[in-house]
Amino acid sequence: MIKDRISDLIGNTPLLRLAVREGMGNVLLKMEQYNPTGTAKIRMARNLVDEAEQQGLLQPGGWLVESTSGNTGIGLALIAAERGYKFSAVVDNHSCSDKQRSMQAYGAELVNVGGDDDGLATAERDATAERLAVDHGAYWTAQHHNRGNPNGYRPLARELTDALGEAIHYLYGAVGTGGSLCGTGRTLRERIPDLTIVGVEPRGSVVFGGPGAPYYQSGTGTPEGAAIGDLVDYDLIDDGIKVTDAEAFETCRYLARRYGILVGGSAGGVIYKALERAQTVGPQTTIVVLVCDGGEKYLDTVFNDDWMAAAGLFDAHIVNRLASMLR
Repeated sequence: MIKDRISDLIGNTPLLRLAVREGMGNVLLKMEQYNPTGTAKIRMARNLVDEAEQQGLLQPGGWLVESTSGNTGIGLALIAAERGYKFSAVVDNHSCSDKQRSMQAYGAELVNVGGDDDGLATAERDATAERLAVDHGAYWTAQHHNRGNPNGYRPLARELTDALGEAIHYLYGAVGTGGSLCGTGRTLRERIPDLTIVGVEPRGSVVFGGPGAPYYQSGTGTPEGAAIGDLVDYDLIDDGIKVTDAEAFETCRYLARRYGILVGGSAGGVIYKALERAQTVGPQTTIVVLVCDGGEKYLDTVFNDDWMAAAGLFDAHIVNRLASMLR
């Protein structure tokens, strides 16, 4: 089928079954990396702009602003380029350089507030984005608080039920803004009331409590000192769990080298936790994992041996655990 705009290619991403050991539950990966920009967040980016246009908040030739660690910014940069908007992305040094270069490739202006270190500066990013919007009459999409964020994932839920009907028992996803997991899960639960929704965040993130600490997984979680977004629906999420950087990244590397599956850092963590759950349920159970992006943006980090060694993230125990769960 011929499409007229690049954004018309969003959605209808494939499902991939992992080769788990006999007797375990089925683990199906919703491969959102096959969207334009290689990420689920293009769904949300398009919907943020669609709703702003419908509400009269964004005029032709207007200016978009967002605080982003990368994937949302790439999506907004694409939509801005397609529709003729200016886009300014407020970033820090926690996002990988490939994501920042991708935004620039679509014509985005980068405003870096990160200073000289590699840490997250979420609160400073948000404050800067809000100030830019006020000072210049731009529209701040405010992904952590904008209901257009979860609304953008309703089509994803419909794709899952079109493919699987009501035979979905668990939905696993990373929790950053909360948009992808809660938006998908809320729509799925309208049809599947017994669905169990599990949110996964990096150890060191504070969405589900516990002490804050630095972490390397990007585009997910909430660092200590930053406000948890309004879109994280604790009443909807049945279980909130944490995954270490080593668990997440060793999973990415294992899947790439043994199965040719290249996924992003936070997706590796969600898959690892889904595999753990699959060991405790029967083969008639289906676990769907939202794989929010591919691994191409993490070649200098997760898939770089020197970087992994310098960060102290190699862990043979995790590799052995993966081998015990996967055929």
